Amino acid sequence: MIISTRGRYALRMMAGLAECDHSSLRALAASQEVPYKYAESIMRSLVRANFVESTRGKNGGYRLTRAPGSYTLAEILRETETSLAATDCTGGKEQVCPRAATCPTLPVWRALDETVNAFLSRYTLLDLIPKS
Repeated sequence: MIISTRGRYALRMMAGLAECDHSSLRALAASQEVPYKYAESIMRSLVRANFVESTRGKNGGYRLTRAPGSYTLAEILRETETSLAATDCTGGKEQVCPRAATCPTLPVWRALDETVNAFLSRYTLLDLIPKS
């Protein structure tokens, strides 16, 4: 499993919103050093997931829909990544490996996936905000 640029940027943008409460996309993209067009695409998926909401107008922008401590890194990455699975054989519900019943390594990959998900679920956006 490799976390893509999209996932890393999404985490940074969400952390940026957690820090400032409300921001224009242009300011958020600039502060997190995310290319603006890429930030637009990421923000659309975060809005679709109801993680952020947008307001229009002169003072418009984006803000989180919940408290920063209620977003786990796992749920944000699951929304922005294709998969958090370590291997293809554990990556999808509809994808069933024909060797699953006899594969000696499958339990290891499943345990790794559980470990990664548990680890990422322990951290929230609040953990990404610098403490003063």
